[in-house]
Amino acid sequence: MRVVVDYDLCESNAVCVGAAPEVFEVREDDFLYVLQDEPDETLRAKVEDAVRRCPKQAIKIED
Repeated sequence: MRVVVDYDLCESNAVCVGAAPEVFEVREDDFLYVLQDEPDETLRAKVEDAVRRCPKQAIKIED
């Protein structure tokens, strides 16, 4: 699984951080960072939740 973020759509509102803090982080500069581009399969449910909850649909999973 590979996490892909469309930074042109992303508003860095941190909804994804709430769903998968092991994978996403919004830093003091107010930008979203992907901590794990290819997270372990054990995190799939959390990443899928982040994808669903993203208000701008800026996150996707590529298998």
